[in-house]
Amino acid sequence: MTHDDATRTQPDPLRPWTASCGPGVPVDIAAVTEPVTRNLDRAAQAHPSRIATDFLGAVTTYATLHRRVQRAAGALRDLGVGPGDRVALVLPNSATHVVAFYAVLRLGAVVVEHNPTYTAAELEHQLRDSGATVVVAWEKAVDAVLTARPRTDVRHVVAVDLSADLPLAKRLALRLPVAAARRTRETMRSAVPADVPRWDRLVGRARPLPDDAPHPSVDDVALLQYTGGTTGVPKGAVLLHRHVAANAAQGQAWTGHAEATQTVYAALPFFHAFGLTLCLTYAVRVAATVVVFPRFDVDTVLEAQRRRPATFLPGVPPMFERLAEAARARGVDLTSIRHSISGAMSLPARTAQAWESVTGGLLVEGYGMTETSPVALGNPLSPARRPGTLGLPFPSTWMRVTDPEDPTREVGPGERGELQVAGPQVFAGYWQRPDETAQVLVEHDGRTWLRTGDVVVVEDGGFVRLVDRIKEVIITGGFNVYPSQVEEALRAMPEIEDVAVVGVPGGDLGERVVAAVVLAEGVSRVELSAVRAWSENRLARYAHPRELVVVSDLPRSQIGKVLRRVVREQVMDRFPLRRDDDTQRP
Repeated sequence: MTHDDATRTQPDPLRPWTASCGPGVPVDIAAVTEPVTRNLDRAAQAHPSRIATDFLGAVTTYATLHRRVQRAAGALRDLGVGPGDRVALVLPNSATHVVAFYAVLRLGAVVVEHNPTYTAAELEHQLRDSGATVVVAWEKAVDAVLTARPRTDVRHVVAVDLSADLPLAKRLALRLPVAAARRTRETMRSAVPADVPRWDRLVGRARPLPDDAPHPSVDDVALLQYTGGTTGVPKGAVLLHRHVAANAAQGQAWTGHAEATQTVYAALPFFHAFGLTLCLTYAVRVAATVVVFPRFDVDTVLEAQRRRPATFLPGVPPMFERLAEAARARGVDLTSIRHSISGAMSLPARTAQAWESVTGGLLVEGYGMTETSPVALGNPLSPARRPGTLGLPFPSTWMRVTDPEDPTREVGPGERGELQVAGPQVFAGYWQRPDETAQVLVEHDGRTWLRTGDVVVVEDGGFVRLVDRIKEVIITGGFNVYPSQVEEALRAMPEIEDVAVVGVPGGDLGERVVAAVVLAEGVSRVELSAVRAWSENRLARYAHPRELVVVSDLPRSQIGKVLRRVVREQVMDRFPLRRDDDTQRP
């Protein structure tokens, strides 16, 4: 069903988005009947000689990837891994990460992704919470895993040598007795205890899992994906095979990408839901060539663009900004990149303009959460896109906007409210946390709705504009202040390069609005009075910053999202707040 012939029902005039997800995009996808692992089987059968992964020049075809997954599944089975067991992956992006991910799923076991730079304390919480019994870890993460292990259910820790994924010439170069080789070696490798088994050795001597071994069910758990923890202790989002497979299918319906036509750049980390879906499950569904980067680095990405040009690039705004600037300065051709999707944070119009000017392609914004596998909305990949908005619901996805105090009552057209979504990609709940699950999943009109915690406005045509996070809204003098709106106004001030706005205790005001700012290059200071004067005609008086803190940079998540919670803690801990005599009360 397409934009032109949508007949799901007669469109509700108050909900025009139920009739279309954008020009040429089907309203619905077929019900998911197979697990994620079947996508790899199909790609290997239909496109055996197509390059599946390119890791810094080392290539693997789909036929070879399938064989490696079957052998790795055999190795994990030898360690006692079976259906339902949790296996933790503590790995940067690499060819081995792709193999391990699909091998765990092939056994019917559950992948638990972890940031490989986590401390032992951070790993301990998540390992203990998930009940993981096997950990496949990068050599540099092994010490942290072993430190955390005594207080967890982990029985086996397996070390991964990242350099083993490199092309032969690069592996040999690492052995050279020169400073450059030594520095590269230090970034990739680390000594591990002798009793910790090696991944390549375990896999090398394992018997492959037979091709006729049963696949998991669509209703089996595929992932425990821990949320970022920006609003508290991280929780494991339970994603079933049908959730993950559905989101990959929705993505293909949205992009319209045909099989075996795309080269996807995997510069987003696989351990994050955004990178995992776009670069691991969606990419394999469309039999794309995935160019894998261990971390985002402008030089490495531009080098790969000369070797194997990208066609599809998922990323975050800082990535696009830096790549566009460097490509223009160095004369690197990016015109092969026809489609790019930005997520995790607001996409500035200037970033989209700069990217599209150097690529000639489209850069659009999307929206999602770990709890939606993760994509729920996206701008059309066409001139119908609307910059500055989150776009329209994905195929088979429903949305509504409700009163945050009464999640059953929808607000009127154009009013602010909490975004709720329903669809086949919405998760099953939080791992072993029924009370917290009940707070975000609500039943209404025969559907299960996810309360996103995001304040939005639905504009004409059903396009959604994000206002802010409910938990980050600042209440001052009885007024609601939306940090994103204040940040947008201040970011346009010439003296300010970047800004994060938070609320701190403010006596009888409730909270005070504080702006943590990074000064523009060449600017040595900026006065609060100047910032307030700039805000005069841009913000309501009650939304003006009451305090100003100058910082060298803003704390960000692994994918570049500003962590307002951390900013607030830093402001509270490091900077005593004062009451300004010239500050007027709202």
